Amino acid sequence: MKEAIVLAGGFGTRLKSVVSDVPKPMAPINNKPFLEYILNYLQKNEINRVILSVGYKWEIIKNYFGDRFKNIELVYSIEDKPLGTGGAIKKALDLVKNKEIFVLNGDTFFDIKLQSMELEDSKILIALKKMINVDRYGAVKIDDNNYITSFVEKQFFKECFINGGIYLLKENIFDGFDLDEKFSFEDFLSKNFKKLKAKGSVFNDYFIDIGIPEDYKRAQEDLK
Repeated sequence: MKEAIVLAGGFGTRLKSVVSDVPKPMAPINNKPFLEYILNYLQKNEINRVILSVGYKWEIIKNYFGDRFKNIELVYSIEDKPLGTGGAIKKALDLVKNKEIFVLNGDTFFDIKLQSMELEDSKILIALKKMINVDRYGAVKIDDNNYITSFVEKQFFKECFINGGIYLLKENIFDGFDLDEKFSFEDFLSKNFKKLKAKGSVFNDYFIDIGIPEDYKRAQEDLK
């Protein structure tokens, strides 16, 4: 069995002008929720158990998808209050059965082959995407052995690697850390990448982030 956690608790604040009041992963793309594209992708990549980390208006997701999607078992990790991306992953990990698990952002689609990601001696491997002339994202720097050497704040980059929103991580990634219930996974990584022996793997596959209206509109065309 292969498992994945999908972070599907987002409010979609920046999409309010184009999307009605639903969780961000339920934003419609060609009359289907964006989350459906992610689940189809996971099925294609032989994932057969998905933990949906949900919060804001989670009932909309549960009512739409229920407990199965094709041959994928769906399990819900429900936040009673916002826990941040880190808190959401930590809570969802209580429901996993495997030692290694994929984690995906519910508002990005990165069409990589999950089978090509391998952890080896790291606690986490991040799928990276090469970007040109970009100012929307922070950058991730890696050395010749693909170990992460730094996370750089959001600014204009002529060329850089960004976090593509897909992780392969050990289920005990948070062991030995004193963490609040609510925390950002991105902050956790930027402070602890050395201790985690974090690595990055670069892919050049199709990538879209529906977090802003322009890219949400582009997704309508791209994902036809």
